Amino acid sequence: MYGERVTSVDRPGAPADPQTVPVPHAALPGPHDAPAGSPIWPAGAAYQPVEPDRLTRLVLRMHARAPRWAVPLAALGCVGLGMAYALLSDPTHSDPDARPTCLLKLTTGLDCPGCGGTRALWYVLHGDLPAAARHHFLFVFSLPFLAYLFVTWAGNRAFGWRLPELRVSPKVIGGFLAIWFAFSVARNLPWAPFTSLYV
Repeated sequence: MYGERVTSVDRPGAPADPQTVPVPHAALPGPHDAPAGSPIWPAGAAYQPVEPDRLTRLVLRMHARAPRWAVPLAALGCVGLGMAYALLSDPTHSDPDARPTCLLKLTTGLDCPGCGGTRALWYVLHGDLPAAARHHFLFVFSLPFLAYLFVTWAGNRAFGWRLPELRVSPKVIGGFLAIWFAFSVARNLPWAPFTSLYV
C-alpha cells in the first residue's frame, strides 16, 4: 500500500496521469506561491511573454536612453506654454466669445467648473491675487499644492532630491471635488450673493 495514491481506506486511487506533473513549491515564481504540491500543470507548459509592437519598442528605447531630467523638463515646458498663452492672449481684455472659448458657456451661458481659470492664471502671473481669486478661488487655492507636488516629483526624478512628500488621502481628494462641485453650482445661481461669482 505504501507508494500508491489512496483516495479511501479500502481501495487505491487511479494511477497518475503521465501528461501532468506536480509543480514543486520552490519552482513557483512570485510572492503568491501556492501551498506545496497543490498546482498541477501540463508538462512543458510555460507562459510566453507578449512581444511588444513596434511603437512600444520605440517608446521603451527612448525612455531607456533619455536622461533623467528629460521628462520633468518636458512637463515644465508644457506648464511654460500654458503660462505663455495666458500672458500673450490677455484673457482679461478678450471678448466673452473669443476663441478658444468654453463650449458650455457658449451654448448654455453657464459657467463651467473651469471658467475663469485662464484669467485667474493671468492675474497670478501679474501678482494680483485678489483679482485671481475673484475669477477662480479654488484654482488659486490649489496652486501652491500643485506647485509643491511638481517640485517634489521633478526634483526626485531629475536630481534624486528626497523632499517630504505631500500625502493626500482619497477622503481629502473627494472633499475637494465635492467643494469644487458646490462652487460650480453656486456660481451659476441667479441670486445675490452668488451673482458676484459670475465670470
